[in-house]
Amino acid sequence: RRMPGRPPGSAAVPIRPADPAAIAAAVALLRAGRCVGLPTETVYGLATDGLRAEAAAGIFATKRRPAFDPLILHVPLGFDLTRLAQVTPAAQRLADALWPGPLTLLLPKSAAVPDLVTSGLPTVAVRCPDHPVAQAVLRAFGGPLAAPSANRFGRISPTTAQAVEAELGDEVPLVLDGGPCRVGLESTI
Repeated sequence: RRMPGRPPGSAAVPIRPADPAAIAAAVALLRAGRCVGLPTETVYGLATDGLRAEAAAGIFATKRRPAFDPLILHVPLGFDLTRLAQVTPAAQRLADALWPGPLTLLLPKSAAVPDLVTSGLPTVAVRCPDHPVAQAVLRAFGGPLAAPSANRFGRISPTTAQAVEAELGDEVPLVLDGGPCRVGLESTI
């Protein structure tokens, strides 16, 4: 179906309720290096494999995001952060106390994180979202997902699957509908 205001021939993003079959479909797309829309407690994210530069390039292209603006990596609860970064005792205490939740930690990155994800910076932004759908996808995927807000660069971040559809059209093969976001604003860094 075509959304109002879209040019003829522009298809809508497939929105699927975030059931186990849709989550499995999303994980298959992520493993293939594609982007998917998914809910977090803050806003809907445009997610892809966070450790593959070519996958991250898809986020920059879809969002029309400049390469100088780094991405946030999302991890499942209990993920070993030392795979991505140098973790200080203070950072570990914050993660233990406030994750999952809308807190992003900025840490010295490891060699495993592609420079494109961090825009060439020596640090990586990492968070553990507090949304059951995001956590289910992260657990099933088994690694970090780069997942900035699912909107064009500089535009208002979407808080529903339908807002992702209206913003990105057919440029995303799947959006998992986990209902409206609870927080509605980006995470604290």
